[in-house]
Amino acid sequence: MTPRNDLAALTSGRNFWSTEQQDGLPAITLTDGPHGVRMQASDSDMFSGRPATCFPPATATASTWDPDLLRRMGEALATEARSMDVSVLLGPGINIKRSPLGGRNFEYFSEDPLLTGTLAAAYVQGVQSRGVGTSLKHFAVNSQETDRMRVSAEVDERTLREIYLRAFQRVVEQAQPWTVMCSYNRINGVHASRNRWLLTDVLRGEWGFEGAVVSDWGAVVDRVDSIAAGLDLTMPGPDAAGDQRVAEAAESGALDPGALETAAARVRALVERAQDASGSVDVDHDAHHALAREIASRAIVLLKNDGLLPLAPGSGSIAVLGEIARTPRATRAAVVRRSPRPGWTTRCRRSPLPRRARWRSRPGTTPTTRRPRRPTPTTDC
Repeated sequence: MTPRNDLAALTSGRNFWSTEQQDGLPAITLTDGPHGVRMQASDSDMFSGRPATCFPPATATASTWDPDLLRRMGEALATEARSMDVSVLLGPGINIKRSPLGGRNFEYFSEDPLLTGTLAAAYVQGVQSRGVGTSLKHFAVNSQETDRMRVSAEVDERTLREIYLRAFQRVVEQAQPWTVMCSYNRINGVHASRNRWLLTDVLRGEWGFEGAVVSDWGAVVDRVDSIAAGLDLTMPGPDAAGDQRVAEAAESGALDPGALETAAARVRALVERAQDASGSVDVDHDAHHALAREIASRAIVLLKNDGLLPLAPGSGSIAVLGEIARTPRATRAAVVRRSPRPGWTTRCRRSPLPRRARWRSRPGTTPTTRRPRRPTPTTDC
């Protein structure tokens, strides 16, 4: 391989979750997610996971309004990540909620950029204080899951800066996450993965971001354009054909060789930073489970109490509606399944109930929505 081939290989993954390994430079592992470490139990089974604490998601933790609690959660997540040799935790997700139908609302904090940015900065500081990196995502305007690979979010600059970018700016300036993850969607017609204004002019030039920019998994449309725009690491890998195109573009001058060298240097710096903080740690799972319960209890918001609470002994039956009550899922999406510790379902069901109360669940309904396909989807923000 030529030196430029080596550099190009560093800018793509070795496999689904790891960076490239080269002479003198080991691979590191990046994995989900914002509220629990999702480490696959085997390379061949994406649905298997090693046991990990499932913390309440961002939509719940935001209701605590407590940065210190988020910092403690980040520290616990980092401890579990290090116990599994995970170097970068892919979170937090801090996009702004703009519709109750948003498919990732549960893993985003709020519709308010100040609350989002303040809590996310504490989360990042907590994780990184224990030697594990974070990946601030999804940069930017990932406000819907429908057509997310093609949609263009049409946003004027003032709205973009005051609402959709403000939380990212706060976290970058206050906590300096090791990585920032670009989103799938386009912004005003340009994919985030090759948006130089977003990834270089604003993120680095205005906010002073010092880490590496990582793609969301499969978000890169053109690797040459992406490196020129300021993206450093394309995930997942391997992508030998893409590596070759990048190297040839740098050789021919279609890509500034300096841009490739810079991207590879940032990936190398990320790996070296992770290695400086590597080492086995012990995990107190009981303490982490207690912390998860504490966060969940602090996240409960009671808007009005007409004497119903606290529940008295002999209150009768208590109904919990929804399929999740009957079949709990420790999950971020259909392809994400963490393995909760044994017995957590029974404890969570029984412990809050008053004496002689009965617990019953009903599946409720699952609404479905059909949308017509559009050749060029856009969303106005």
